[in-house]
Amino acid sequence: MSEVRVIIQRDSDREERVVTTGTTAAALFEGERSVIAARVSGVLRDLTHPLADGDAVEPVDVSSPDGLDILRHSTAHILAQAVQELFPEAKLGIGPPIKDGFYYDFDVAQPFNPEDLGRIEKRMQQIVKQGQRFSRRAVTDDAAREELADEPYKLELIGLKGAAGQAAEGADAEVGAGELTIYDNLDAATGERRWRDLCRGPHLPTTRLVPAFKLMRSAAAYWRGSEKNPQLQRIYGTAWPTRDQLKAHLAFLAEAERRDHRRLGAELDLFSIPEELGSGLAVFHPRGGVVRKVMEDYSRGRHEDEGYEFVNTPHISKAKLFEVSGHLPNYAESMFPPMEFEGHDYYLKAMNCPMHNLIFRARGRSYRELPLRLFEFGTVYRYEKSGVVHGLTRARGFTQDDSHIYCTKEQMPDELDSLLTFVLNLLRDYGLSDFYLELSTRGDTDKFIGEPEEWEEATEQLRQAAEKQGLELVMDPGGAAYYGPKISVQATDAIGRSWQMSTIQVDFQQPKRFALEYTAADGSRQQPVMIHRALFGSIERFFAVLLEHYAGAFPPWLAPVQAVGIPIGDAHVPYLREFAAEARAARLRMEVDASSDRMQKKIRNAQRSKVPFMVIAGDEDVAHGAVSFRYRDGSQKNGIPRAEALAEIAEAVERRIQV
Repeated sequence: MSEVRVIIQRDSDREERVVTTGTTAAALFEGERSVIAARVSGVLRDLTHPLADGDAVEPVDVSSPDGLDILRHSTAHILAQAVQELFPEAKLGIGPPIKDGFYYDFDVAQPFNPEDLGRIEKRMQQIVKQGQRFSRRAVTDDAAREELADEPYKLELIGLKGAAGQAAEGADAEVGAGELTIYDNLDAATGERRWRDLCRGPHLPTTRLVPAFKLMRSAAAYWRGSEKNPQLQRIYGTAWPTRDQLKAHLAFLAEAERRDHRRLGAELDLFSIPEELGSGLAVFHPRGGVVRKVMEDYSRGRHEDEGYEFVNTPHISKAKLFEVSGHLPNYAESMFPPMEFEGHDYYLKAMNCPMHNLIFRARGRSYRELPLRLFEFGTVYRYEKSGVVHGLTRARGFTQDDSHIYCTKEQMPDELDSLLTFVLNLLRDYGLSDFYLELSTRGDTDKFIGEPEEWEEATEQLRQAAEKQGLELVMDPGGAAYYGPKISVQATDAIGRSWQMSTIQVDFQQPKRFALEYTAADGSRQQPVMIHRALFGSIERFFAVLLEHYAGAFPPWLAPVQAVGIPIGDAHVPYLREFAAEARAARLRMEVDASSDRMQKKIRNAQRSKVPFMVIAGDEDVAHGAVSFRYRDGSQKNGIPRAEALAEIAEAVERRIQV
């Protein structure tokens, strides 16, 4: 019997082992129940994969990122099998793993309803209990076409095999550039095939190794993400290594739903997105307008302290501007269609930077003016597809707190360092404190403009600035804008979700395209470096992030109403109105609830509105020139002299603390 030598790799440990020819990865890790696949010489494989001489084999634990993907991809197959058993006419799309779950697309006559999802989930549970085996087999293109002749979307994927960039999102889980493979779900006892799907794999050994899953919802989705293609029905689900992890995830989703900015926006009367305006176009109501104004005012003040100069630019421009900037050739799919006027095409502004370049170029510039820091709350418009528009976090019209800094190459390192420090400190002022940084670099496609040497220099300067912050730095190869690399500040919110916030981009290309120059100390004409920076990203999105981070209970300095007066009886209304007048004179936002509701209902109303301070007054308070406080957590403090009460509210606002 022949033998082969393999190397078992576990983190930094390496073990060489001699095994008989034909030994599978499963045999190496027998008894290790959490190992569900293996990485063999760098390639993910099923545990049934036979090992060859010299193979380096790493176990894949179900809780690892690769293991979770395999678990969820396998569960997607179980979902598709259940659907086709219950709805035999259903045609298969794709079914990849995604963050925290999976989905599968189907072409069916009628959309799935909640009762359908219940039936499908029950059938999936039966398939899991049966312990069907996932079995891989290679097939030729022609054989795959013959076997899947009744699956038009699979046939299309076979035709796209090897066509770079053509497959749908997640379709790389179906076909690769090499051989085609089909996975059969085999009966555990008889080996009879129960179902099959075109798939690269790998998969779990059996369906029984899916310990915990749940179907979440269904939605419409265009095939291959294009509105020109048929609309399919997508079922989303989630799967986890243990029931406790599934339970924790569902609790997390429930908390995220409770914090959903769209729901809170309606409940707290902050903003709405009227159908008459259109998807992705929000209006801010008076209370939301207060929060937005406070955010903007504080940001303006901090920018003034840092030497920024404020500019304003129009909402439309001739097409020529965006041709020069490179946005029309590289970004047109994200811009609204042009409007023809007086013989010219005009575009809604999708970005502010080209107009800021015109401001720089409006007159001669000297090195003595640099760095020149231009700042604008500039409203822009992006043509986002309907499937990705999401409240304020993915809108079609929004306002960027956009800055463009023009500096010399010698000034660039210090400018990036101070700029990133400024960005992080300002985000901390708004209550975010847990960050990591992402450095997006040039990829190998032809969408990127400029010379590689310029990109290398810009990338290195950004890397050095990022490392000075002492934060985790994650690389994002190929994720840069077409004109330059960028640093993204990723912030973690109160329930552990990561949000991309501020971006800083170094750009050697637009100054060149716009022929921007300054007079250097030696009298020569030099090209400035351009640094793009959006701190909030957009005011609307940052508003939504803060709303969800605080679950609507803004700290007093941001709260639309900082205090509400609640009289014990009607006779105490005038007294509280006097107190409210004093509060407003001190630039505090206070209202008095003089409605006919009982006091306890007024308290409940204030709690639902998440007002930081409830100021209560009765006979004893009036007699002693005092008030009583009730806080959002239900605690209370009585008999506070009016001056002290005002001072406490003012201090909480001034210090930007939560109460």
